[in-house]
Amino acid sequence: MSKTYSISDLAKEFDITTRTIRFYESEGLISPERQGQTRIYSEKDRVMLKLILRGKRLGFSLAESRAILDLYDPQTGNKDQLQLLLSKIYERREALQRQLKDIEVMQRDLNEAEARCLEAMSGLTD
Repeated sequence: MSKTYSISDLAKEFDITTRTIRFYESEGLISPERQGQTRIYSEKDRVMLKLILRGKRLGFSLAESRAILDLYDPQTGNKDQLQLLLSKIYERREALQRQLKDIEVMQRDLNEAEARCLEAMSGLTD
């Protein structure tokens, strides 16, 4: 018999709310079995949740994570999934590098504005 998890087990393990888990279920990303009102999560659900949360940490949208997860196919060695993941990683890295350059420009602009303000204030008399 394979290991199963309750919603509270997964919430504790991943330090998220049960509401978050129910949201991913409502989006069709995980699909626990039901015993009455009780959700029973499989190891596959646990792994999917782990991958969704990893994608979120990497800055992937839910749609991007879904596209990556939908390509899961161990019979092909997950080649398509890995290629898409690499593509998304490259895109994310490029976006972060652009943001970093924008931040550096903004810091220089702020430094210049600060220097002008301080210079103008030093010329003022009380």
